[in-house]
Amino acid sequence: FIMATEIPNVIVGVDTHSDTHYVAMIDEHGKHLAAEEFLAVGSGYRKILSFITNFGLVIGVGVEGTGSYGAELSRVLRTAGLPVHEVNRPNRQARRLRGKSDPLDAYQAAESVLAE
Repeated sequence: FIMATEIPNVIVGVDTHSDTHYVAMIDEHGKHLAAEEFLAVGSGYRKILSFITNFGLVIGVGVEGTGSYGAELSRVLRTAGLPVHEVNRPNRQARRLRGKSDPLDAYQAAESVLAE
């Protein structure tokens, strides 16, 4: 039987920008759990780490732009022992059709890690 206290597995997606990062989490079945925006600075990275690890066992983090806007966050997450994956930015044409949405982009980043 499954204990109610069993720690869920979560997958994180991050839509990175120069000033802020949008973080979204899904469970291992793809269910959207939470999304929040954080400042792209040291204190913001620590808040992201606290935010995502309070939801369960982080089994993957999809970060857009690990070589640019997401580089420092990726380093912080890897130092904490989390598995970080580079994810591609969403299709530009699809984004124009539905408009730019940071939460949606962050959820898509998490979903791409889940699909791997």
